[in-house]
Amino acid sequence: MNTELTGIIATFLLTMVIAIPLGKYLAKVFAGEKVWTDFLKPLETGIYKLSGINVKEQMNWKQQLKALLTINVVWLVYGFFVLIFQNKLPFNPDGNPGMTPDLAFNTIISFVANCNLQHYSGESGVSYLTQQYVLMFLQFVSAATGIAAAVVFFKAFRDKTATELGNFWEFFVKSITRLLLPLSFVMALILSFNGTPASYEGKDQFISLQGDTVHVSRGPAAQMIAIKHLGTNGGGYFGANSAHPFENPSYFTNMVELIAQVIIPVAMVIAFGYFIRRKKLAWTIFGVMTIGLFMLLIPMLSSELAGNPALAKMGISQGTGAMEGKEVRFGPAASAYWATVTTIISTGSVNSMHDSSMSMSGTWQLLGMMINSFYGGCGVGLLNYFIYLVVAVFISGLMVGRTPEFLGHKVEAREIKIAAIITLLSPFLILAGTAVASYIFTNYGNAAWAVQPKNWLNNPGFHGFSEMLYEMTSSNANNGSGFEGLGDNNMFWNLSTGIVIFLGRFLPIIGPVAIAGLLGAKKFIPESAGTLKTDTKTFALMTFAVILVLNALSYFPALALGPLAEYFTH
Repeated sequence: MNTELTGIIATFLLTMVIAIPLGKYLAKVFAGEKVWTDFLKPLETGIYKLSGINVKEQMNWKQQLKALLTINVVWLVYGFFVLIFQNKLPFNPDGNPGMTPDLAFNTIISFVANCNLQHYSGESGVSYLTQQYVLMFLQFVSAATGIAAAVVFFKAFRDKTATELGNFWEFFVKSITRLLLPLSFVMALILSFNGTPASYEGKDQFISLQGDTVHVSRGPAAQMIAIKHLGTNGGGYFGANSAHPFENPSYFTNMVELIAQVIIPVAMVIAFGYFIRRKKLAWTIFGVMTIGLFMLLIPMLSSELAGNPALAKMGISQGTGAMEGKEVRFGPAASAYWATVTTIISTGSVNSMHDSSMSMSGTWQLLGMMINSFYGGCGVGLLNYFIYLVVAVFISGLMVGRTPEFLGHKVEAREIKIAAIITLLSPFLILAGTAVASYIFTNYGNAAWAVQPKNWLNNPGFHGFSEMLYEMTSSNANNGSGFEGLGDNNMFWNLSTGIVIFLGRFLPIIGPVAIAGLLGAKKFIPESAGTLKTDTKTFALMTFAVILVLNALSYFPALALGPLAEYFTH
């Protein structure tokens, strides 16, 4: 077997070896059962006292969402002003300037929303203070927000009828103290001992082999890169993200970072089953998600390992595959695996340039973000999947002539309306955003008010359309990766993607939590011979069909105008 393929198989298996027991551990943590990390209770108690939090106070689903949204608004305001005035604040040895208001608007919304779409270059766009005390801080709390929202969802289905769904602040704090901080500490040490900078010193200087003087940025990178992946954030310390040799020095660190960004999304699925005492349901969901991963990964590997057909026609040998935009220390197979994982999960980090991928690879990357529920982000991936599941329950109920039920609770008109709104939201944001961008680029290319859209694209035509489609898709999916042929640091893209990021993050959290809260409060209906079981292979197939049909109907025309058209014309 090709050694590159062996490497990604080993990475996937190691991921599962870590993620599955981690999921069982998380179920115990959030259920309040005894675990080995209970020695951290005094720290948590101190945080509660300092913050004036009474964790014994139970919240319903509306109070949970109010707490979630309120604290996120506070972080938005705080981060916005730090980004604007970072040039006047300490820990800025390289003298990086403050951000413009539109760039600060985009950046702070992006990091609060766990998207981390970066319209700036990491090492030159922000100071050490901003990197650590705004951006890295937000990578912890945004991940914890998603996990806490998922635990509220868990609580709604643990008991037969539930209106009191625990305390948001307890779930939020435990997500950090019991999960994100310990894992980040271990991962940061691994990266530090393998070549990633972790100091506060300024740029270093050396003489290249050609005799040029080169100034190399460094700083406290290892700490941020750890939580960037564990929290499925993706925001790079350096502009080149994990393609940068300081962020990702070797094949070993590449494996570590790949494993890190998958373990918590998978663990949350396993935790769901153990928490609500329905393990078979969790494994069914995990199976659908894993099949989805492989259905995107296998054609991506085939495309990248086959190389560029245009070069092949010219008789140019491509060795192991398409290497444009990829790092030699990783190769095309590991890059394809990373590109698949980072787009089905809302990480968005890159170890190669997605803009240089084969056109069909771009299709799979876009589709992974459009579906946005094959593992997905920390906690939020499961919430996204739940919307598809509710739709599948409703359709299945209609097919067999029964009132749709999920875990003993009737799914009625109100829940279906919420699910329908959330289902339609993503296509609207992605397609409307791309349509507006395309219209402005086509009709007002030289208009001063349009911020010179003629300079947006390095690759007009089908690929240029794909670049704009990718930017809107990545924003809506809270992903943050990009086709970097797009010039995105301007008024239009900063404001438009900022709005899409905000809506694409919080409405898909509000919707599933609201549905779960409404269902949990209903009278429990015991299972009978006529109950539609949601943990069977048949229902898993139904859910998978719903996912494929909804996304095919929503996005095929846009994909046909972009990466598919590019593929068939070259």
